[in-house]
This record gives sequence, structure tokens and C-alpha cells, in this order.
Amino acid sequence: MDEGGTPLLPDCLVYQIFLSLGPADVLAAGLVCRQWQAVSRDELLWREQFYRYYQVAREVPRHPAATSWYEEFQRLYDTVPCVEVQTLREHTDQVLHLSFSHSGYRLASCSKDCTVKIWSNHLTISLLHSADMRPYNWSYTQFSQFNQDDSLLLASGVFLGPHNSSSGEIVVISLDKYELLSRVRNKPYDVFGCWLTETSLISGNLHRMGDITSCSVLWLNNAFQNVESENVNVVKRLFKIQNLNASTIRTVMVADCGRFDSPDLLLDISAPPGCVFDLGSDGIEEDEEAAAGPAAGRVEEGVRRLLDTRAQLQLAEHRLETKAAELLARSRTKPPERSAACTQNKLLIFTTGCLTYSPHQIGIKRILPHQMTMAGPVLGEGRGSDAFFDALDHVIDVHGHIIGMGLSPDNRYLYVNSRAWPRGSVVADPMQPPPIAEEIDLLVFDLKTMRKVKRALRAHRAYTPNDECFFIFLDVSRDFVAR
Repeated sequence: MDEGGTPLLPDCLVYQIFLSLGPADVLAAGLVCRQWQAVSRDELLWREQFYRYYQVAREVPRHPAATSWYEEFQRLYDTVPCVEVQTLREHTDQVLHLSFSHSGYRLASCSKDCTVKIWSNHLTISLLHSADMRPYNWSYTQFSQFNQDDSLLLASGVFLGPHNSSSGEIVVISLDKYELLSRVRNKPYDVFGCWLTETSLISGNLHRMGDITSCSVLWLNNAFQNVESENVNVVKRLFKIQNLNASTIRTVMVADCGRFDSPDLLLDISAPPGCVFDLGSDGIEEDEEAAAGPAAGRVEEGVRRLLDTRAQLQLAEHRLETKAAELLARSRTKPPERSAACTQNKLLIFTTGCLTYSPHQIGIKRILPHQMTMAGPVLGEGRGSDAFFDALDHVIDVHGHIIGMGLSPDNRYLYVNSRAWPRGSVVADPMQPPPIAEEIDLLVFDLKTMRKVKRALRAHRAYTPNDECFFIFLDVSRDFVAR
């Protein structure tokens, strides 16, 4: 400054100098004088710092709740876990899933070592209990979920049945005395299972009806069955849904409609439709560009397979079976029930399909209050002969292979990991789904309106084909999505 206290450097030059500094240096320089302090809090400066430091595409908007770029930078810097504070080595094989209790004071882990471990999550994480599932003929544990009051833990895994046939099984563990309260068969094993109420859980079963036709039965199970009487389960059949073209119901979860209008922050949906925000680059891509490119050679290979005579004969049989199944379902499907008290309902959400075994659709079935209890017909005695199957309330087609789903804390938004099919692709053979993209898109759907939120995120890539495509669990908080 000159003798009169007037800055010798104008603000614009100080701003240009600060642009070349990192965040820590900008904050340190702001301590020099009042002028530098004011420039160091400039909104445009911290906008540049934000996109440069976090390497986010500039088209990705700021969090709707943020009041300034400086505060948003500070929030991410201070609250995103980035320092490893502890390493847990008690598992002896690959860890497949982690779940946290609603209070946050406990967590559970599942692993290929066939154990379910329950941990205390305080300042230092410590092991509370380890349940070895190998005595029950399990191959590995794969998923767990705490009930709403954190008194019970649901854990599911792969069960080795007779003749090495793999199915699934769900167990319920009390978090008081760590006792095994019940065991429930679960088929296929990637239904995973989920809680419907504090003391009841949903499992699945699969019945083959043809070469590529089956039906999935979803069961409501009491959590307090005695292990010794597992062959006399306390169960109630919820829904029976027809599967076409080798598809099955997988990945069930429940959304509570009564929480849709909670004060939790709603998503900003101001982005233009059809855009994919690529978090690992500096620009955006249109959906058409994202889906058009991969694996043209595989498409040609699929066409050559269809020209084979044996493949043509098998395909004709599949089409005949699918047509017969569709005709059967038209006359023997029970229409959805309606209820005026919508806020008391819950939504059963699962992956399914209608064209191929690859899960490419999200099925949604409303669960009414009278269906959430164990009272009523146990094995569907109230179902007439003309109402063999249950119709879905809503179906969302993502035109790609679904590899993960998760709910927002208010249960209103469904987050979906998907690897897209090429635009315009047609499934000619249910056993030969279209090739999937390497990019993993994160799609968001509003369960209140059943519409897609007008933006998608992309950050990860995967290189496995359809038959080796692995499920990626999602965890969603108010501010972050982890996958």
C-alpha cells in the first residue's frame, strides 16, 4: 500500500494471482490484509477452485442447498471421508457388503469367508459378534440389513442344496443376545431379501413353468420363527408374478410412501433433459452418443448366430412359449388393488425384465396396509382360479443392464446403476441380450411421480460382459451417493 493506505495492486490483479494458487495458499494469503481477505472469499475464485480441485465437470451444478462456492468447497473438504483411520482385518476373504444401523452405532459386514460380522461403530470400531454360516451349508454371505429400530439383523447368502444346486437363504439375528431367530429359503439368491415391517421380512421363490418361462412368488415371513421348526414357517404369500423370456425377480427393496414429503432436501432437476454428467471429464455427452458406440463386433456375431439353423429352431420354440405365456397371463392376472390412504402404503421395488434374462426393468408393486400383516390367507386361498398372477403397478425400463439400486433417506428417490444397451438395439433371442456399455450411468427416479429426474451421473467404468456383470450396491445419504 502507499502512504495513504491505498492498495498498490488493484483487486483484479490480486484475483489473477490467487487463481494460480491452491486452496490452502489462497486462505493463507487472505490473512495478509483486508484487501487480500476480501479477494480470497470471492465467489468466482472459489468456483474455479471447486471445479479444479475436485475435477468435476463444469456443467454439474452446485448443491441446491449451498449458499456459496466457498462454503460448498469447505463442506466437501471437511465432511467427505478421505483419511483412513482404521483397518479391519477380521475377515479372511473378500468383503461383499457393508450395512449401517439407522442409529449409526453398529455396522454389519458379509464376506466370502461365510461369516456375518457385527461391529460397534464408536470412536474405535470393534467386533461385537461373528456368525459362521458354514454349518448351515452356506457358500458365502452377501447382504445384510438392520430393521427400523436396530433390534434385528437380516443376513442373506448362497445356500448349497442337493446335487450342488445353489439357492439362497435368509437368517434373522437378534442384536440383543446375537441368537439366530429364523431361517428362510430365498430363490434366486440375488433376491437378497428386505424388511417390510419391524418384525417381518420379504423373501422370494422361483417356479419354472417352461424353458424360459417362470413365476416368482414373494413371501412375507415372520422374523421370530424357531430354528428348530423351520419346516413349519410362519409365512404369507404376498404376490405371484409371471416372468417371461428367462427373466426373474431380483433385488427386492421397500420404499415407505409416508416419508416422501419429509423435510429432507429434494433434488434439483433443472438440468436439460437427456444429459449425462460425466464426473470424470470436462464435458457432457448426449444419451445417444453414450449408448451408440460399444461392441459393434458383438452385434455382428449375434446376427451370425441367429443364422444358424439350430439357433433358429430354438428361437422359434422360445417365441412360441413366450406367446403362450402372454396369452395365459391376459386372462389370469389379478389387477392391482387401489387404496385411498396412499400415505400408509409402501412400494415393493425389484429388478425384472420382459425381453431377456438380463435385468433391464424396475418393477414396482404397491403394498397396502392389510397386506403388511401375517393375518389373512396364508397360501393365497382367497385367490380365485381366474386370478393366478398379480399385475405390477408400474414398470420402468432403463434399456440396459441394471447392476445396482439404492433409496434416498426420505425413500422418495430411487438411484439405479445401469450399463446401457446400444440405442435402437432389438432383443431377438432372450438368451443373447444386447452388449452393454462400459460406462456405468447413475439414474435417478422420483417414486412420487414415477418419472426420471432429468439428469444422470457417470463416473465409473466396467469391462465385464453380460454373463459376468456384477451387482454394485449403492448407499445414499442426504448429500452423497456412494457406490
